[in-house]
Amino acid sequence: MQPLFEHGLTFAGYSTRVLELEGDGPPLVFFHGFSDSADTWRATLANLGRLDRRAVAVDMPGFGKASQLKPGKVLPQLDRFGEAVARYAAPDGGAIVVGNSLGGCLALRLAEREELDLEGVVPVAPAGLDMARWLRIIEAHPLIQGILRSPVRVPESVLRATVAEVYKRIAFHRPGSVDGKAIRAFTSHFADPRDVARYLSTGRSLMPELSDPFRLERITCPVLVVWGEQDRMVMSKGAQRVIDAVPGARLELLDGCGHCPQVECPDRFTDLLLEFPQLPLADAA
Repeated sequence: MQPLFEHGLTFAGYSTRVLELEGDGPPLVFFHGFSDSADTWRATLANLGRLDRRAVAVDMPGFGKASQLKPGKVLPQLDRFGEAVARYAAPDGGAIVVGNSLGGCLALRLAEREELDLEGVVPVAPAGLDMARWLRIIEAHPLIQGILRSPVRVPESVLRATVAEVYKRIAFHRPGSVDGKAIRAFTSHFADPRDVARYLSTGRSLMPELSDPFRLERITCPVLVVWGEQDRMVMSKGAQRVIDAVPGARLELLDGCGHCPQVECPDRFTDLLLEFPQLPLADAA
């Protein structure tokens, strides 16, 4: 079993936290979703470590313990960062890029870059394919509004408990089945109501960029779109755009999962990664 190393590195000018496994096989590179962190992949990484599989997960700029985003458009900054991480994991090409939500959007955008020579991409409930509901759901939630409108400073313990409750309610189909460690890891990056306000501000900046972020016809590597069938934040019907645009792309719907299959259904999700892209395209029907 490979140990999981946690350390700091800088990619494209952004310092970040890296969770890394040594091992064999095409390197798996993981990008998390909006307001999340590399910790969302810990259950998947634990499974991969037992199988000696090479993998790298990072906090994206503006989230977790990474440095803040710079003024200007967000997606081009994430593109540069993501490309640098992919080249770090696989200097000669051949990485498999996996991303959830905003990270899934990044995965598809990296797949459009032929010069990266990716082995494949696995976007998980990617943002940018359908009318986004996630920001409206988060921003309008009464508990989040309570934090933002509180006339007194909300204690850190109360803030984290509130964020945990919102996270469980909107991200998962079966919140009671989710490992408490995953919930605590998610909330560990929220120390102050200003963190919530900053994330929401980033989300509002992102919305216009996510209206048409792809040039899917440029993708030539294998694509496996994974979606929780009970996802309430991003509608799975958006996957059809990828299926129509990318020859051989396939969709795997996971019953009993919400927006974050890597947390709610980690064993099933890991099995899909281990089969990809070796699974013959003929078997995708």
